[in-house]
Amino acid sequence: MNQRSICYLDNNATTRVAPEVIEAMLPFFQENWGNASSAYTFGKAVAQEIEKARESVAALIHAEPREVIFTSCGTESNNAAIHSALMTQPSKRHVITTAVEHSANIKYGQFLQKQGYDVTFLPVESDGSLDLHLLDLSIRPDTAIVSVMWANNETGVLFPIDEVAAICRSKEVLFHTDAVQTPGKIKIDVRSTGVDFLSLSGHKLHAPKGIGLLYIKRHVRYAPYVIGGGQEKGRRGGTENVPYIIGFGRAAELALASLHDENTRVRALRDRLENSILRSVPNTMRTGAQEPRLPNTSNIAFDNIEAEAILMMLDRLGICASSGSACTTGSLDPSHVLIAMGISPARARGCVRFSLGIYNNDQDVDLLLEHLPAIISKLRSMSPGERKSALSDSTARAEQSAVSA
Repeated sequence: MNQRSICYLDNNATTRVAPEVIEAMLPFFQENWGNASSAYTFGKAVAQEIEKARESVAALIHAEPREVIFTSCGTESNNAAIHSALMTQPSKRHVITTAVEHSANIKYGQFLQKQGYDVTFLPVESDGSLDLHLLDLSIRPDTAIVSVMWANNETGVLFPIDEVAAICRSKEVLFHTDAVQTPGKIKIDVRSTGVDFLSLSGHKLHAPKGIGLLYIKRHVRYAPYVIGGGQEKGRRGGTENVPYIIGFGRAAELALASLHDENTRVRALRDRLENSILRSVPNTMRTGAQEPRLPNTSNIAFDNIEAEAILMMLDRLGICASSGSACTTGSLDPSHVLIAMGISPARARGCVRFSLGIYNNDQDVDLLLEHLPAIISKLRSMSPGERKSALSDSTARAEQSAVSA
């Protein structure tokens, strides 16, 4: 399937690498391939380009360049922030996060519990919002850090990060936010929000997979998570991934430039997609608050049907979307985010997330709206056994195609 035949509506999962980003990266594969830590001019020239990229990503979040370290991804950045808070405050063994975080936080929190730490997973309201009073009450004298995502990857619901930061500041507790879903969609200003740590991942803003950043507020103590050489001023060991860092810097510039487009044109596409589905397909509902929400994200529950079946049929048409569920050992487990919002497991299994981006257009939305109502109607008319058989056939065909390829 060539790229032109793909209708890609899953930008919260990953994004296409921008042509401008590829163009910026290529010289660092072909010409300027030196080691940035080297003492000779060939290496030092590369180091200078890394610092230019650092300036670009720092500008995206309104930070000072020296407050930014490059990592491999958002997961590493999230883990590193929490790890540092615990290592620099050994007497504090309590961590607070939410029940709707990315698995990078959920699973790291579960790991910490096995190591004897106390981790509080704050519940959310039925619309996915956070009870700030409960957060305030949950902070204890031994709380090392609070980690709350800025935007939920499944529902797009935005948390009031300014207010969370203010609560943490009043209690003298470190605050980290996973802001992976936000760049290019909302303004990020670490100065005005007052966060201590912030995570980003390049592949969510049209840079390659395998590069991320961690913002560390000036004067906040930091204990390295990856220990090795003296790279990143001793804060993150490992030879610099130069081409990807350069690409990340260029993507950050593009993300700043696309803020208006995301909040006008892309938002309008999302709203047309969502409103049309809710009007034309019976027994559907939007999950999560309508606002505040990312301008590109819509999570819709289709009652009496499983999302996996919908996605399989959309895939045959070249339409890419995603489910709020994860397939594990042959069974479909409902999304922990939706369950935390009080949505029943049956309804959660029928939720589909559509997430648009700057490369989407009216034709993409038209294609989805042309076919989705008929797909839902057809699947609802089938017996559970027929749906299971159809899914099995689709899976077998996909596996056979993969083997043939």
